[in-house]
Amino acid sequence: MVQEVLAALQVRPDGLYVDCTTGEGGHALAILEAVSPPPRLIGLDLDAEALRAASDRLEDFEQNVELVHGNYADMVSLASDRGIAHADGVLMDLGISSLQVDVGRRGFSFRREAPLDMRFDESQTATAADVVNGYSEQDLANAIYRYGEERGSRRIARAIVRARPLHTTTQLAEVVARSVGRPRGRIHPATKTFQAIRMVVNGELENIEAGLGQAIQLLERGGRLAVVSYHSLEDRLVKTTLRRESRDCVCPPETPMCVCGHTASVRLVNRKVIRPKEEEVAANPRSRSARLRVAERT
Repeated sequence: MVQEVLAALQVRPDGLYVDCTTGEGGHALAILEAVSPPPRLIGLDLDAEALRAASDRLEDFEQNVELVHGNYADMVSLASDRGIAHADGVLMDLGISSLQVDVGRRGFSFRREAPLDMRFDESQTATAADVVNGYSEQDLANAIYRYGEERGSRRIARAIVRARPLHTTTQLAEVVARSVGRPRGRIHPATKTFQAIRMVVNGELENIEAGLGQAIQLLERGGRLAVVSYHSLEDRLVKTTLRRESRDCVCPPETPMCVCGHTASVRLVNRKVIRPKEEEVAANPRSRSARLRVAERT
């Protein structure tokens, strides 16, 4: 959804933009090429390997770009460390990147055997193996249900605990498949469980919630926040947060008068979610589930 993102951000030559999930630099490159002269861009990512790929891709714009290995949940302090008080646009492209899926050793995919890793930031200690082999059956079931929205979470957790220790992606996928049945369609039965474990390992929902608040704080008045999400949990959190921050009062409906003191910090640019065009989905099937929401700092 590159064109939709550029339209949302309203890129200006004199602007400063933060790409919270730089990945291999696709959106960052599009932002830099959108206007002449190119704007200034700060690219954040937890994945050092992705930043190395982005550095190569963006080498023609090295005077305009600073790539930072860090968490977008800390973007205000990361920006402040670089003398930046405000940004004109912030992009959050959530979820997992193609690079992470395609590099088998990282353990994000069950389509090839790899250690149970799933860390975005390979310098952190906790891995998927720690979750799979260390969580209690109840905690594992709760995580798979909450983050994977998997109805068979209890059955899967029970099977995992019985099969422990598990060391590889294919071992885990096989245990999940045996517990809930073999795939009948295109979606493998382990898909939701892998998603859940990955989200736990990387604290994804917690980071998204913190990152949205940080982005709103960092934006200049009139600056734009564009968020691309890929599954219902992410999109629901983004939708709820932006709607709340666009209101002057967030008291419960039954409260007779406002006591919260909350004031709107953003204006919703698109009331309805923006979806990829049919041509993009045909060219890139992975974009099928993408959802874009845009807000403007007030």
